[in-house]
Amino acid sequence: MDSQQFVIRGRVIAADAPELQEALAQVYDTLERPRCLCVEGGVEMYVARHRCFVIKRMPESGSTHHPGCPSYEPEARQSGLGELIGDAVLESASGQVELRVDFPWTRMAGRSVQRGELREVAEVEVPRRRMTLRAMLHFLFDRAGFNRWSPAMAGKRNQGVMCKYLLEAAEEITVKGVPLVQRLYVPEPFSESTKAEIAGRRREKLAVLRPKDGQMPLALVIGEYKGNEVTVQGRRVWIRHMPDAPLLIAAGSWERIERVFAPLFEARDADTVRPVRLVMAALIRARREYTYEIEAASLMLTTEHWIPIDGVHELPLVDALVAQQRRFIKPLRYDARSGVPFPNGLLLDAGPAPVPLHVVSAFIDTGERAAKEKMIAACKGNVWVWRTDQPMPPLTGIVSLR
Repeated sequence: MDSQQFVIRGRVIAADAPELQEALAQVYDTLERPRCLCVEGGVEMYVARHRCFVIKRMPESGSTHHPGCPSYEPEARQSGLGELIGDAVLESASGQVELRVDFPWTRMAGRSVQRGELREVAEVEVPRRRMTLRAMLHFLFDRAGFNRWSPAMAGKRNQGVMCKYLLEAAEEITVKGVPLVQRLYVPEPFSESTKAEIAGRRREKLAVLRPKDGQMPLALVIGEYKGNEVTVQGRRVWIRHMPDAPLLIAAGSWERIERVFAPLFEARDADTVRPVRLVMAALIRARREYTYEIEAASLMLTTEHWIPIDGVHELPLVDALVAQQRRFIKPLRYDARSGVPFPNGLLLDAGPAPVPLHVVSAFIDTGERAAKEKMIAACKGNVWVWRTDQPMPPLTGIVSLR
């Protein structure tokens, strides 16, 4: 699909047409809805307003678009998102999203729970699934489109692009009643000549961490992990494009992070054709003025193009798809215990239905391998499978319809 087209008040208008903004202004805040013409009959969408008017897909309608359409989104069950919809992820008809998380957004100074007499229990709350820090990281990358690739994106993904689109995605999200964009910091591209201005904007953004009324707000920093160094108190953790603002953490806490995420740290030293990136999501608080301390952290591997991956076993597939200029989506695990139930990729340019791509690593344990093979055997329609103890099958057999 070369260009997305919409029908608005009987007129067919391309997504890049100069008259689109005027047409959207006429139907904004009315009952009229644009329709995307990627499939016969079209798909109803809605108009939102940010810096300009934007056409967005209706909640849970992404899979009704053609796979080649920019508005296409796979069914939630094809990624870990399916387990969170309705409990941890609540999306309104206007496109606003509420995330329910299992980590704090604010710390209380001193004792946070008042002691007193036990009271009679008047109700029992039904437990609901909550999103972890890793799942929030996946949700942001998914919402910002970094798990999606098309040939037009080649050479256009960098720190500035990541900063822009992650912050735009956060504008539509609230966490515990607070707009996520107010608490999210993504480093802007660093420049030695403008480092003072960059630092000033960072301090202004992270001023939200100042204690108020006995409460200590927390914020989320997302960036590429660069390294760490030992200090008298613990560790300094360095994020790329933040060379003048390390994140502090106690030695024991950092050692636990290294144990939990050992495979991801080791992946940076893997014998791969292209290097991987290690992206960190750090929940931080202000230890004192302009001193930032990590409260919790999660890590995620990505390719050099910021496409999230579960491990280096997926890297040859993603590299081949990019090299062959294919269009695809990488389903993300979120909080699922394993990535086995999901395709390792969805090819979008091979017809009216996405083609699942499966990678069976020779290093997974026997139980997971059996579960993966069973899931592959149950697939209906076209499917591509690579067992990594064998040469990768050609992707050229899955015809590109570009």
